[in-house]
Amino acid sequence: MLQFARGVHTGRELMAQRCSKLIDSVIRVDHAGELGANQIYRGQMAVLGHTKAGKTIQHMWEQEKAHKEEFDRLINKYRVRPTALLPFWNVAGFALGAGTALLGEKAAMACTVAVESVIVEHYNDQLRKLMDDPSFTDKELLDTIQRFRDEEQEHHDTGIEHGAEQAPFYRALTDVIKFGCRTAIKIAEKV
Repeated sequence: MLQFARGVHTGRELMAQRCSKLIDSVIRVDHAGELGANQIYRGQMAVLGHTKAGKTIQHMWEQEKAHKEEFDRLINKYRVRPTALLPFWNVAGFALGAGTALLGEKAAMACTVAVESVIVEHYNDQLRKLMDDPSFTDKELLDTIQRFRDEEQEHHDTGIEHGAEQAPFYRALTDVIKFGCRTAIKIAEKV
């Protein structure tokens, strides 16, 4: 114990610290992402809730609400500090959702496709990192991320089925949104 106090760590202790930092980062960024996704769908519903797309958006939003609720629980379970930028994600997510919805249903679906493609990729990266960490043993967290990844893939596919690729300036719109999402992920992992 005295050696540990002086900064000499066993291999097991170092692995546990590394795993703990990884879990902190995973839960922090996923919590922020699910909050942002909720706000995107909230913004879309504010504009398109009364249209034929409203029912589809509402269904996806209900799943996102469940995702956020689970990450709220995991934040507490693991005692992870949420990102300091939650107020910004609230505003930015709503603005992105409402802004694309104002461009029309297809643009809102293009937003969904862009966001969800980045999130699926992000969840896959997290799953690889967690499974490669020999000190990580939380099967429940792995199962949660896999299930949410699959639901995000469904949202992506729903957006395609509902004409996302027919949105004006689809490529430019989705590239900008993807860049923003990837940037937000990098920031939320740390801040």
